[in-house]
Amino acid sequence: MKKILFLGGSIQQLPVIRYAKEKGYYIILCDYLPDNPGIPFSQEYHCVSTDNKEAVLKVAKDNHIDGIIGYISDAAALTAAYVANKLDLPSNPFESVLTLVQKDLFRKFLKKNGFHCPKAESYKTVEEAKKGLEQFNFPLMVKPIDSSGSKGISRIDSIEECEGAFKNAAFHSKSKEVIIEEYIERSHDYQIGGDVFVKDGKLEFCGFLNCHRNTEVNPYVPVGKSYPILINQEKVEIVCEELNRILKLLDIKYGALNLEVLLGKNDKVYFIEIGPRNGGNLIPEFLKAITGIDFIKATVETALGNHEEMSFNFIPPKEGYYSTYTIHSLKKGKLVNINFSDEIKEKIIYKVIYKDKGDEIDIFNSGNKAIGFIFIKFDSLEEQRYKMHNMGRYINVQVEEEIYV
Repeated sequence: MKKILFLGGSIQQLPVIRYAKEKGYYIILCDYLPDNPGIPFSQEYHCVSTDNKEAVLKVAKDNHIDGIIGYISDAAALTAAYVANKLDLPSNPFESVLTLVQKDLFRKFLKKNGFHCPKAESYKTVEEAKKGLEQFNFPLMVKPIDSSGSKGISRIDSIEECEGAFKNAAFHSKSKEVIIEEYIERSHDYQIGGDVFVKDGKLEFCGFLNCHRNTEVNPYVPVGKSYPILINQEKVEIVCEELNRILKLLDIKYGALNLEVLLGKNDKVYFIEIGPRNGGNLIPEFLKAITGIDFIKATVETALGNHEEMSFNFIPPKEGYYSTYTIHSLKKGKLVNINFSDEIKEKIIYKVIYKDKGDEIDIFNSGNKAIGFIFIKFDSLEEQRYKMHNMGRYINVQVEEEIYV
């Protein structure tokens, strides 16, 4: 029986663990939260932080594992690459994964190799950042160099906003380091997102999706994705060509990548982020629902070296416009109810809710504050665009706000 080590057992990491369980693999789980829902699915559990590379390496050595996965988590993906490289298991180079995970290293890589890249600089203190702002043109984006899920990201339009934005970003950074970069004006309605899969160093399948945001809460936190991608084939091919060049330079051979790509002025391609792992918010499940491509299966089998198990025979859907939407709240408090109007209820093809009535929920200002997800099939592009832009009219999340006396 092959042994596979999973890093993290949160509710969104359950699908990949369930797949391995169904295949009869021996599941070992590392997670510092002893009540996470993935633990009952494992044969062996270790209360170890997935950030602790040496502790995870010891677990891997002691158990003579055959593969390791850091699913939907940048930090876990980095640890997985570290352990896999040490034990000569299927993976990508640790230094390359580090470059993708750490925003300052990624920006330097892009600039060095001639990719379009915003002017950017990283800082350790507010004072350094304020001095450095003299070389930038506003507006600017302020981000932690090493966090995911859109945590700690904000836009500033003046130097007066720098201190608050810097402190917010530093709070969400493990290293307490912040990157500031010039804001990129989009030439396209939507940022490009989704997952791609790499085999033998080349793109095997591209699951490009349109990214949707909710400006009422945080305009930089994804609130949904939609398909088909609304850019022409010529632009898709340019994105793929540039991405293949990145894969070659970083020697990325196998696995899923989660993308955020922006088309700037004159349709210049900007890679905002390339996560060395599957996307969160059920992107792999959504892609399987609309394309038939099983990213979860491909991820597990690749980690075990079973490359022959992968199949990417994709036939585009002949009809329908598909979206995924994150159920979320604009308020903090206790969940009272979630009401779906008939106009949207009849369009839902899949629904999962993580919270029960009475549970505490938070304001949706980062990706880990989701209440649940729905997959939707619309009849027309016009219906899809209108309803995705006005989902608050069709879904009402009722919250009893906390009152402080």
